[in-house]
Amino acid sequence: MTEVLAVHKMRHFVSTLGPVAIVAAALLALAAGPAAAQGSRATPVGVDAVLSEPLKQTVPVIGRLVARQSGVVAARTGGAVAEIKVTVGDRMKKGEVVAILDRDRVRATRELRATEVAQAEAAIATSKAQFDYVTQEMKRLEGLRRSAAFSQARFEDKRQEVVKAKSATAEKQAALLRARVNLKMADIELRDSEIRAPYAGVVSIRHIEVGAYVGVGQSVITLIDDEHLEIEAAVPAERISGLAPGTPIAFQLVGTSSAEAVVRAVVPEENPLTRTRTVRFTPRFNGDHKYLATNQSVTLHIPAGPTRTVVTVHKDAVLNRSEGALVFVVVNGVARPRPVRLGEAVGGRFEVIDGLKPGEKVVVRGNERLRPGQKVRAGRPS
Repeated sequence: MTEVLAVHKMRHFVSTLGPVAIVAAALLALAAGPAAAQGSRATPVGVDAVLSEPLKQTVPVIGRLVARQSGVVAARTGGAVAEIKVTVGDRMKKGEVVAILDRDRVRATRELRATEVAQAEAAIATSKAQFDYVTQEMKRLEGLRRSAAFSQARFEDKRQEVVKAKSATAEKQAALLRARVNLKMADIELRDSEIRAPYAGVVSIRHIEVGAYVGVGQSVITLIDDEHLEIEAAVPAERISGLAPGTPIAFQLVGTSSAEAVVRAVVPEENPLTRTRTVRFTPRFNGDHKYLATNQSVTLHIPAGPTRTVVTVHKDAVLNRSEGALVFVVVNGVARPRPVRLGEAVGGRFEVIDGLKPGEKVVVRGNERLRPGQKVRAGRPS
């Protein structure tokens, strides 16, 4: 009767234990026999530390490469196209000549404006001479003011002539300024008859041919600056909170290694159909990124949520048994089995929800044949 009561008490005690405790109790029960069989001989194993590290979950978002400068280069003045110096695919430097318009008419206009400037300068010289003459006459009349030969009426007339000569000089000076402005405009038109690249880039389209007439603002070529590229992506609005300017983001082009980009700007406009916002990233390309092109697809790894700190264990340390996952922890040179509860994968590691603490050493090589309580000699994992 006493033995029956003891068996019932033991069954009741086991039923009160949780799954993890049952596994631990079973492993400790097995430790007694095999440990003694091993003797003092230590088995070499590879170990790794349990870490506490930040967990950053990401979601892939497809973006594209865009040029910071691209568009149509237009003519600033009108005229017939005399020469074209580029074709599609040519790489141009800033300020390099794209095309030349017929310059004969512009040169003639420039010479005419230069003549008008010379004429205005001569008119000013004549006006100043006249002003000096009437001023001198008025001073002579003023010197005769106390004599009987002085005429007040003549003096007043001369004073008016001085005012008139002064006004004429000012008028000629204004005409000179106008002539110089016209000359400057002619110089600008002559300069603009050579159409130049406003920035460095590659010619993607040529809109004109020799002999065609172009007007002001007409398209000449389309230029793409492929040396200063950005990444543009339509990011879901719920992910924008993790994309403050300056945030580093990993990205990858097809056939290349992963690289890093930095958030430059989030455009404050949301697409009501897709609930996305445009985000611009400044990429940091490495040596693998060659032959880049605008509109090339890019895969960005956008943060899915806030970063949190988790305890992780190396994936090779985890043994999947029928009782659940367990690892061997090295304590004072002895391998001790310990059940663990795992969470999400973090690269080549697993998040540990329960069972391990940061800094503990776990066996990652040679753990398949270990027995509970076996002596081990820790080394680096191969």
